[in-house]
Formats: sequence, structure tokens, C-alpha cells
Amino acid sequence: MNQRIVTFGEIMLRLKSPGFERLFQSPLLEATFGGGEANVAVSLANFGLNAAFVTVLPKNEIGDACLAALRSFGVDVALVVRGSGRMGIYYLENGADQRASKVIYDRAHSAIALAPSGALDWKKIFAGATWFHITGITPAISQSAADLSLAAVQAAKQAGLTVSCDFNYRGKLWKYGKSAPEVMTALVKFVDIGIANEEDCQKSLGIKSDVKVEEGRLDPEQYRGLTEKVLKAFPDLKMIAITLRESHSADFNGWSACLNDRREFLVSRKYEITDIVDRVGGGDAFAAGLICGLITGKSPEAALNFAVAASCLKHTIPGDFNRVTADEAEKLAGGEGSGRVQR
Repeated sequence: MNQRIVTFGEIMLRLKSPGFERLFQSPLLEATFGGGEANVAVSLANFGLNAAFVTVLPKNEIGDACLAALRSFGVDVALVVRGSGRMGIYYLENGADQRASKVIYDRAHSAIALAPSGALDWKKIFAGATWFHITGITPAISQSAADLSLAAVQAAKQAGLTVSCDFNYRGKLWKYGKSAPEVMTALVKFVDIGIANEEDCQKSLGIKSDVKVEEGRLDPEQYRGLTEKVLKAFPDLKMIAITLRESHSADFNGWSACLNDRREFLVSRKYEITDIVDRVGGGDAFAAGLICGLITGKSPEAALNFAVAASCLKHTIPGDFNRVTADEAEKLAGGEGSGRVQR
């Protein structure tokens, strides 16, 4: 598989309280790295694909350690730019039962937030690439990051790449004077494959919906109308995939997804995930699975089920990164999910 996939966004230092402890319950924090687009690149590399991650990192030992972590998975980081500023941080407290997980951001004045619009050479970055992936998180960081994001999708389309975007809405980040729909609707005009949940569609794109996730069990048919609204609003979108999470408690979720490719509305197999280890990065694992499925020639239905299986497995793995292979995701998608010891 020679097709090259480029992802772009912010990667952060992730500081998590041990196990299910509250933050600073003990004087320890687990230090790893994570961020939406980097998580996608790691998953794709684990699937055996040619994945590159592009960002702006500070010139210090923390930035060096981050690059080393990405290289260890086989992600190409040769085009990462080192600039002024700091590495963003996020703190994570893992929830349990009725206590929800909690994320605290500390990412103001990060290297990517401060990077000027000309910091990245998109023509050089996209040379030889066939696919570009971005999320709605990066444009939320700062005006300059939004400018970089728009320039990236425009350059990717001009270079003939397929562009995918996870519309990820992060309300805690949109603080620089622009609303999410104001920025994202301009960006999504250059996107081929949209990925979202129902909140992302409503709050990132301003698409009104009658879907109510608070009611517990989700009816996939309610999402048919939502996908049709998104496709009508953005006529250049080739398809939209929406993840369906039924959150019974912090560690018990129903997990499935649907996809509308303008030809048919598809609903995936559903998994009841009990005893969740770490749900952070689950959506990124889904995005990577969908990209992998489509770029390797799977049908939309097969790609959707592969993506849901890959993201289901991510819920069993600590950290942002999904450390599963394509073969493991294929087996689960094919029905092998007993959890029996493999000898």
C-alpha cells in the first residue's frame, strides 16, 4: 500500500491521574502524548499504511520526546516544524460508573496556536500524498490555527487529495472571537468525507436536529434525516459518517455508527462495551478505521463496520493511541469478540 495519508493538528502532553483516581488524589500523573490527528496517524500506521503527521512543536526536550513516541509507531514526522511557544497540555481524570471523565485543557500560547499562516509549506507536505485528514479541533485553537487549517484543505483539494474531516466540537476551545459554524462551514466546503457525532453536526456546522442523546437508547433512523441535512448543506461532501454512542455510564457504552454516501444509508453492527478502560481517542480510532477501509478499497458498509470494530477495541486500551492491528479489527468486525485467550 503506497498511498500516503497526511494528518495535521495539535499533539499535546497528556497528564492523567492513575487508574480511576481523581486528579491529584495522589502526587502522580501518567505522562503520554495525544491529540486527534496524531491519534489517527498512529492508528493508520498500526494498520500498515503510510501515515505522516504534521504539526508545529516547541524546540525542547518535550517536543523531542513527542516525536520519538510518534516515530516508534512508524509515523512519518519528517515535516513537523519546530517553532516558538510551548507544548499544549491536557489533564485527564478517568470516570467510572456515574462519575464522568473530566478533561482540563492548558494549551494557550502553544507552538501551533502561535504559528503564522505561512509556517507550513503545503505544496511540499502534500507531494506524493493521496489523502489529507484534519479535525474541527485545530481551527478552534486560535485565529492563526484556523487560517492554517483553511489553507491546508484548500491546498489539499488543489493537489487532488481526498480530504476527510472529523467535525469534532470542543466548546472549551472556541474563545478567540469566532464561532465554530463561522469557521467550520467555510472549511467543510473543501471536504470529501465528513465524520462526526450528533453534537458536532449541530454545534460545529449549525445543523439543527431533533436527535436527543439524553434519552438513552439511540434510534439510528433518526440519524438518516441528520445525515441528509448535512449532505444538502454541503453539496461537495461525498459522504458523512456519524458515530452513535449510548452512554449508560462512564464505563458502559453502546457503540455503533451510520453512514450516508448519497446512495444509501448504512448502519453498522452495534457493540455493548462494558468495563471501558479508556474512551479518549475512540472517535479518532473510528476515523482512522474509516479512512483505512475506504483507501484499501472496502465497500462503504465494510469500511463502516471495520471502523466501528477498530474504535470498539480502542476502548480497551489506555492512552490516546489505538494499538490494534488491521487483522484484530477485521476479526472483531467478522464476529470474533469472545475475549477468549488466543493460543
